Amino acid sequence: MLTTKEAIEQRRSIRKFKPDPVPQEQIDALLDSARLAPSACNAQPWRFKIVKDEKTRLKLAQAAFNQTFIAGAPVVFVCCVNINGYLDGSVSRTQDLGRIKAVDQNVVEVVLDRINNVSKMNFEEIGVRIALNTAIAIEHIVLRALDFGLGACWVRLFEEKEIKSIFGWGNNISVVALLPIGYPAEFPPPRNRLSLNDILIN
Repeated sequence: MLTTKEAIEQRRSIRKFKPDPVPQEQIDALLDSARLAPSACNAQPWRFKIVKDEKTRLKLAQAAFNQTFIAGAPVVFVCCVNINGYLDGSVSRTQDLGRIKAVDQNVVEVVLDRINNVSKMNFEEIGVRIALNTAIAIEHIVLRALDFGLGACWVRLFEEKEIKSIFGWGNNISVVALLPIGYPAEFPPPRNRLSLNDILIN
């Protein structure tokens, strides 16, 4: 099994996949990694649609401006946030943190006030605001995938309304990313990265 450091260093964006199916137990392990991710107020708003059938994968690729490699992956995770779940979970779990005195009561009151303000936004604004929670869970999946010899690629370029129409989802679900996953049929070299000095702010 890889160390965390090795997984981070070896991760690549994979866009060519072998046709071999991903075993369900590996899919379950990836979802379990996502489940354990941190989230604001422990609201855990992430939700995932697992797509294996070719017809739906093709529709997802079309909704992503014909990025055909999406359909070429044996499985695609459609990574979303459940907006009502986030709002309800944030309130109840923030109150729980106050009860166990993990945070001061004034912090609880500030958080609850902010959640109340967020709840007054339209669903599209809320979805964008809380997407970071699901993004953390997605990266857990991406790194855990390397333990099984799997590759993945974040996809953020898509028409969200088209994806939601495929599954009949309403405003409560916001799509954060598509994550095609499979056994790599390519091994790209590392891409250029900024130096440590470049990422520090004076």
